[in-house]
Amino acid sequence: MIYKNPVLSGFYPDPSVCKANGRFYMVCSSFQYFPGVPLFESGDLVNWKQIGYVLTRKNQVALENVNSSGGVFAPTIRYNDGRFYMVTTNDTTHENFYVYTDDIYGEWSDPVTVEQDGIDPSLFFEDGKAYFISNGSDSEGVHGVVQCEIDIATGKKLTPSRCIWQGSGGRYLESPHMYKIDGRYYLMAAEGGTEYGHMITLAVSESVWGEFAPRGENPILTNRNKAPYIIQGIGHGDLVCDNNGDWFILSLGFRQIHLWMTYHTLGREVFLTPVRFRDGWIKAGRDGTTDDSYEIKGDFCQKPLPVFTFASTDPHIDWCFLRCPVPENYELSAESYILHGTDVTLDEVGSPTFIALRQREFDFELSVALELDCGEAGISMYMCEQEHYDAAIRKTYSGYEALLRLNIGGIRHIENTVKVSGSARLIVRADNLFYKFYVSDGEKESFLGMGQSKYLSTEVSGGFTGVMTGLYAVGENTARFTDFKCEYTN
Repeated sequence: MIYKNPVLSGFYPDPSVCKANGRFYMVCSSFQYFPGVPLFESGDLVNWKQIGYVLTRKNQVALENVNSSGGVFAPTIRYNDGRFYMVTTNDTTHENFYVYTDDIYGEWSDPVTVEQDGIDPSLFFEDGKAYFISNGSDSEGVHGVVQCEIDIATGKKLTPSRCIWQGSGGRYLESPHMYKIDGRYYLMAAEGGTEYGHMITLAVSESVWGEFAPRGENPILTNRNKAPYIIQGIGHGDLVCDNNGDWFILSLGFRQIHLWMTYHTLGREVFLTPVRFRDGWIKAGRDGTTDDSYEIKGDFCQKPLPVFTFASTDPHIDWCFLRCPVPENYELSAESYILHGTDVTLDEVGSPTFIALRQREFDFELSVALELDCGEAGISMYMCEQEHYDAAIRKTYSGYEALLRLNIGGIRHIENTVKVSGSARLIVRADNLFYKFYVSDGEKESFLGMGQSKYLSTEVSGGFTGVMTGLYAVGENTARFTDFKCEYTN
């Protein structure tokens, strides 16, 4: 069958994958969003279904007042002796920790902290031993990929931290993962920064402690010189063998909004690249790059994105919140989402009343009916506190009005206002270059204005996230959202 990349679209960066009982399980970074670390299941590495989150309790992850793109970085998932482990970093608190579960569909443990610095931690298991790997500094102050043996029951270090590889010479060495294949130890990492110079590099050793060295050409996978090409930023990968015995790298990457416009708005997405082993080294893709499609074994079909509605989504799986949501502010059902606003706005590093889906493709139409008693509520195309576009209805002294507010670089500009009743429909129609906003009140549809997508891009906003399609409420109000629909056209 032929599959198309990405295999998981939208803001799902830093993928890590493990195999258990013939199924595949993947986790991705979540940063300031809660619950933390989305969790997916697949039978074929192409079609992924979200089955929940790993960090579902506030005592598992500290997100209070975490800036955008702070919080939960680069998780790794591993399976050993019937137990799943997820190890990650809270970059804001500088804590490396892991949680575990014996039931992939159930709750995960409280965090177990490991006293090793750096980010992007990983675990490697062999012969009853557990090794903790991250990028950081070892006990002698040497920086690179750092490893120690730990007691997996307690997280206590059993050996000093030791630098086992310093990369191939690229900047920002990160994302270390170790594998033992055919008696050799393979250490895969990312270099170049999670941007246009991103790449995956590799080293091999006969021992778990090294010496690790390349046995072929690095990088083994990158799109940094593949131009003109929409898919860029390929890196931060994890290696996995499918049920046919074929090998793949699941990696992050991003899609530019246009061939000649170097902006990306959807965040870093999940790409699948076939690999093969040759002379103890990895050859990736057709030419060391990730293409937009491949033909692989299997008679399954790649499923298109569904139409997203309140009835077709699970608020506890498909949707997420900012930082530390107050549960009492949300009444969520298949018929309506009722949001109770507070004084916290989307412009603050706080926990506003806000619930969101990730934007999954460039072209879509989103609409929702809204009733509110006072204050303001609406739709936000949200990148971060400084950059977001809000189509809303608010109560004024003279009645209700719909508005479009464009927030770019901290400059907040109301583009347009239209008088409406207290019950109207907000609409967003988007393509790769523009978000266009409308309000429908009765039989009349009014154009509120539009915003260029590039101003909600990582290149403008910075950070590591992607655009979210969110519903929000501000003020001591009650907003009732009904008849929600988000449909992608590609």
